[in-house]
Amino acid sequence: MKLVTYAHRNTPDQTQIGIWQGNLVYPMDTGQATGQTMLDFIASGAAPLIAAGAEGMPIDTVTLRAPLLPRKLLGIGRNYADHAAEMGNDVPAEPLLFAMFSTSVIGPGDTITWSESITQQVDWEGELVVIIGKEARNVPVESAMAHVFGYTVGDDVSARDLQDNDGQWARAKGMDTFCPLGPCIVTRDDIADPHNLQLTTTVNGETVQQASTSLMMHRIPQIVAHCSRAFTLQPGDAIFTGTPAGVGKGFKPPRFLKNGDTVRVTIDGIGTLENPCQVV
Repeated sequence: MKLVTYAHRNTPDQTQIGIWQGNLVYPMDTGQATGQTMLDFIASGAAPLIAAGAEGMPIDTVTLRAPLLPRKLLGIGRNYADHAAEMGNDVPAEPLLFAMFSTSVIGPGDTITWSESITQQVDWEGELVVIIGKEARNVPVESAMAHVFGYTVGDDVSARDLQDNDGQWARAKGMDTFCPLGPCIVTRDDIADPHNLQLTTTVNGETVQQASTSLMMHRIPQIVAHCSRAFTLQPGDAIFTGTPAGVGKGFKPPRFLKNGDTVRVTIDGIGTLENPCQVV
C-alpha cells in the first residue's frame, strides 16, 4: 500500500495523509477529525484504511509533500562496494552510521538549495530509505524486519567539500533542503524483497546511477539491529541504506550539481522523487 502526505492545490498549507491507489489519492481513516500526521499514524500501530465514504482525488490535482517528518534520520555510509571504491574507501566491517537533521527534509518537487559561499561541490546520492514501524532497542538480526513499517525513496544530498574539510558530516549532509523524501511510503508487506529493487538516478535526464539494492553490503536486518544496539529506534524514524556507484564525485573529472539541474531518483515498486536545484 502506498501512503502519502498531500495538500489540496487551493489549500497548500493544510496537509493530510492518504492512500494512493492507481491514479487516485484517498483520505486515510485516522480515527481523528483532523490533524494527524504520518508520524502520528505510524506510532499508533493502526492498519491503513481509506476513510469511510471517501472519494478519490486524481493524483495530479493534489500536491505531494514529504511523506513524513522523522524524529531521527540516520544514514549508512559506504554500503555499496562500488560506491566505496569510487570514493577511494573500503567497505566498513560494520554499518557506518551518521546522523542527519529533520530540518533538511523536503518533499517531491521541492527545491534543493545552497549558497556557493558555503559549498561548491553539491552531489546526489539516490537511496532506499527504511521507515521504522515499532520501537526497537537491542533487537536481534533475526527479528529486525518486524520493526520495519515500510520504505520510501531518498536523496542524501552531500556537500563534498564540506565532507572532506570539516572532519565530520553534519554540515555536508545536514543543510536545509539536503534530505528529499518521497513520493510515498510503501508498506513492508507490499515489497516482497527490499534487497531486489532497481534504483536509478538521473540528472537532467541523464542516467548517473543504476543498480540493484541486492548490492548492499550490510542488509536491512543487520542495519536495524546494529542501530538499535546504540540507541532506541522509534516509530517513524528513517534510515538511509546507502548509495550505489555513480555519484558526482566519482566522475572523472568530478561533476557536481549546478543551478537549474533536476535530480530524479526512482526505485521500482515505490516511485520517483524529483527535485530541482537552485543556488541562492
